[in-house]
Formats: sequence, structure tokens, C-alpha cells
Amino acid sequence: MTIYIALLRGINVGGKNIIKMADLKRTFETIGLSSVQTYIQSGNVLFKSNEEEETLRKKIEHEIEGVFGFSVTIVLRTAAEIEWIIRNCPFSQEEVTDAEASSKVECLYVSLLTNAPSQEKIQHLNSYTSESDKYKIEGREVFLLFHNSIRNSKLVNNLKKLEVPWTVRNFKTMNKLNELTKHMM
Repeated sequence: MTIYIALLRGINVGGKNIIKMADLKRTFETIGLSSVQTYIQSGNVLFKSNEEEETLRKKIEHEIEGVFGFSVTIVLRTAAEIEWIIRNCPFSQEEVTDAEASSKVECLYVSLLTNAPSQEKIQHLNSYTSESDKYKIEGREVFLLFHNSIRNSKLVNNLKKLEVPWTVRNFKTMNKLNELTKHMM
């Protein structure tokens, strides 16, 4: 069985799209997924399945809408893909250390996309980069480095211009998800 991580976009933020993690876990179990566990309230669900990614993603989105009454974008990654993301961050340790020193908050993030964006759409992001907001795209991942804060970033606010469903997680969360998958093997 493949270990998957479902990353839900836009739940439990600002009092909207509220889902209790116990209810979310039960929903995943109801559709036949095994070894289901959640991690923090932002919507990270680890589970095992033999199904293909696209079929699984649609199945989960449909079930969540049916159970909770609102639609949610789901981005899926396998345990191996999460590990690849962590090992292949294109920003150097020096760049990350410099950003951490200037921002005093979490500075390294990854936007996980359902599909790789087109080159044409990627060009739209270039006008939102600066010395304080940088990105590098590797396949379905947009690695993000902020010298100020993600909250003030025009770059993050314009990821929608890629016209691909996405969600963002910080590297602290990504590392924890990677660690949790190791215990599922």
C-alpha cells in the first residue's frame, strides 16, 4: 500500500470551513482508507491506499463536500514525494539562515500544486518576486522563501495566477509529516 498525505486547502482558517480532526479522520476511514491519522488543525491527513492519486483526490473531495457541506481542494503527495521535497529544497542553507535572521518568523514554505503549471503561467509570478520574496519551481512544487513574512507577500497572494489548485505548508510542517510517514512504514 502507498502512504499518502492529503493536504487540505482553506479549512479551519478565520472561522470558516471548520472541520474537527476527529470528524475528518472518520470521513477518510468511511471511504475505506487505512491507517488514517491527522496532524494539526490545518488539514493534513496521512493514510494508506492502493488507489491512484487522481481517483483518490476526487473521491476525498466528493466525500468531504457531502459530509461537511462545502468544497475543499485536496492536494495529495506520497511519503516518497514529501521526502523528495525536503531533500531537494533549491534554496541554500545560507539563504534560509539569512531569511530567518531578517524575518524572525518561519520563512521557508512550499506550495504544493495538483499539476505542474505551464511556463506561460509561471511567467506571471516573476513580477511579484523581490529581494524579500523568492520562488523556485520544481515540477508540482513552488518553493518559497520570505525575508519578511508570508502574510505580507504579494507573491503568495498571486499563486492563483498559476491557475492550478494549490495549498501552502511551511517546512516545519513538511518535516513533521515526513517524520510521521516513517512511523507508518
